Amino acid sequence: MQLTGSLKGRSSRLMRSVNSLAGAAMFVAPLLALVAVWAAVIPLFNVNPRVFPSVGAVGTAALDAIRDGTLFAHVGASLLRVGLGTLIGIATAVPLGIAMGVSPTVAAFLTPLFRFFSVLAGIAWIPIATLWFGYGFGAIVFVIFNAVFFVVAYNTLLGVRTIPHTLRNAAASLGAGRWALLTEVLLPGALPNIVTGIRTGLGFAWRGLIAAEMIATNVGLGYMLFVARDFYRTEVIVFGMIVIGVLWLLIDRLLLVPLERATIERWGMVRRA
Repeated sequence: MQLTGSLKGRSSRLMRSVNSLAGAAMFVAPLLALVAVWAAVIPLFNVNPRVFPSVGAVGTAALDAIRDGTLFAHVGASLLRVGLGTLIGIATAVPLGIAMGVSPTVAAFLTPLFRFFSVLAGIAWIPIATLWFGYGFGAIVFVIFNAVFFVVAYNTLLGVRTIPHTLRNAAASLGAGRWALLTEVLLPGALPNIVTGIRTGLGFAWRGLIAAEMIATNVGLGYMLFVARDFYRTEVIVFGMIVIGVLWLLIDRLLLVPLERATIERWGMVRRA
């Protein structure tokens, strides 16, 4: 019996590994196809490098950025800003979203404001953020905070509202105080929605980060693109775009997707195959 169970466990792990490799191959295949088309079209139509660079030119720009350390400086600055702005946004949005979900009065008062400011969240705040915080770290973090805050708060509100009132009442009847109700019922019940909001808000924040760095700083991936444009360095621009896309894919696939999957599995919404 133990041998049979061990073989089944190994077979299950092997199947998961095969499925993971197949999924990774399916995900990478379109990107490789796009690079192949790019490599073929540029020399075929003799495209001017100022219009669009060749694959080789972008590769050379990548090696230069790695050798002189500028790539690591730009990536480090961008990740620090988006990380801090996201953390501040989550830390303030979750309590407010829970308060709105629990109190109809708070929700009725704040919902019109949320609908108004959600349209302005992110890039629209760049001009006034530079007036308030100057050109630099503070203005960019504020823009990222705005991009994350409203999405996470609204998703937290939705998550709390999906928790049945019978469950809340049952917890209260069993003697759960406010803190126990928050930590053992409301927050866990809303967590799948919160994680979904974080994933969506971080996508908005990433776009806001690049736009803000083009205007409000002298280091970062957005700044790298902006400066390269002034010198017609299309190979640097395309390389920067690739770095931005790859970083987002890594953050989404390696951090956000597993976190979202683990959260919904933890609270019984789905089961692992």
